[in-house]
Amino acid sequence: MSTAAEAEQTTGFFGHPRGLANLFGVEMWERFSFYGMQAILLYYLYFTVEEGGLGIDQGAAAGIVGAYGGSVYLATIAGSWVADRLFGPERTLLYSGVLILIGHLALAVLPGTTGVAVGLICVAVGSGGLKATATALVGALYDRDDERRDAGFSLFYMGVNLGALVGPLLTGLLQTRVGFHWGFGLAAVGMAIGITQYVLGRRNLPESGRTVPNPLDSRGRVRAAVVSAAGAAVVLVLVLTGAVGADNLATVVLWVIVVAAVGLFAVLLGSRQVDGVERRRVVAFIPMFLVSFGFWALFQQQFTVLAIYAEQRVDLDLFGFAVPPSWFTSVEPLFVVLLAPVFAALWVRLGARQPSTPVKFALGIAGMGVAFLVMALLGFIRGEHVVAPPLLVLVLVIFVLGEMCLSPVGLSVSTKLAPRAYGAQMVALFYLSVALGSSVAGTLAEYYSADTEPAYFGTLGAVAIGLGAAMAVLAPRVRNLMGGVR
Repeated sequence: MSTAAEAEQTTGFFGHPRGLANLFGVEMWERFSFYGMQAILLYYLYFTVEEGGLGIDQGAAAGIVGAYGGSVYLATIAGSWVADRLFGPERTLLYSGVLILIGHLALAVLPGTTGVAVGLICVAVGSGGLKATATALVGALYDRDDERRDAGFSLFYMGVNLGALVGPLLTGLLQTRVGFHWGFGLAAVGMAIGITQYVLGRRNLPESGRTVPNPLDSRGRVRAAVVSAAGAAVVLVLVLTGAVGADNLATVVLWVIVVAAVGLFAVLLGSRQVDGVERRRVVAFIPMFLVSFGFWALFQQQFTVLAIYAEQRVDLDLFGFAVPPSWFTSVEPLFVVLLAPVFAALWVRLGARQPSTPVKFALGIAGMGVAFLVMALLGFIRGEHVVAPPLLVLVLVIFVLGEMCLSPVGLSVSTKLAPRAYGAQMVALFYLSVALGSSVAGTLAEYYSADTEPAYFGTLGAVAIGLGAAMAVLAPRVRNLMGGVR
């Protein structure tokens, strides 16, 4: 590649590598389909058959959504392992996108619980593979000491939220006008566009994404196939015998995620391919993992508790137009799109003076605590459909302020702290914190009711602020362990 071509590749997308544009686009369309489907999923599960839903108990439905959300991020372990040991990040991303498309088509075409089971399994597994590999590929576009790195992840995160903004608006409108399956079908169309765009732009991705960092030998491939088949058989038996069902799915997934997180930390800390500096960096990630878990346990309630809240407590009549409750799912990504460039520019402008990653994590979870304290105050407004929509919008804007301090920064730091032999699997650890939080968000929904709102939101808000304070106190020690990484 010539010097001119190298310069264009390095700064071809708003001062960032051109490969960022492709990854920006594929994540945008994947999130369009993912959040478009998820915005109407809970209502599909608990709305009555006459309303086009499945008539499942509301608490059980919220648990299913939480378990599904946790499974998506749990699947990043499998996706990252496949990327690190079998296909490399670039091909794994492509195969995962195709699997997501199959899942959305199943939800759109197959009726009842069959469509839900097949669709959610395919989307969860595919999304896990895509998320871990896309993040790893973004990290591969930059050197470890490139100060554009956090800004690049903020721009990438803006693409994620562009899709998350538009998807629920369109699927929610179709769901209320012509039915749930039309909304699920639109999600499939969005994923198809994303796959097409990705294939056309593959040449701009980093060469390292096409290599397998830690390939399996032939015996290892056989062992992996046997273990995978045995695991699938165990899951099938548990489902068929009723040991795992809708009533306990969220709890089962929660404990699976806990075991997976502990196991993956043990692998990284005990591996002979991880040197002393890398091992200390993995240790530094442990408190940030716990803070991230607490953050997502609150944040992901916008798809469980806050979705129920929007449908039952918010005044949805806007000058005679019935606002689909799923539209509130688009509020958070709207403000991410607006604020991501601001935060990206802020981090670049501050340069070495910007807050360290541990301090950003502390600010992020403290912001979520403030949002939940505001929800606690709103709990004193009694009655159905009486809360003014701007009040819920305000809470979701506070969500965004916390999110911008933690989520894109967490993606970035997971690539910076990653041991060389476990790049994608370190990203998977960050997503496991999201998985754990998502599952807990579904489980916590069982304790929510309109009568307990002040205590429910107030307690969670206070705990979140306490976690933020603890992270701020630990920040200097965590930075020392990070070995020069900010």
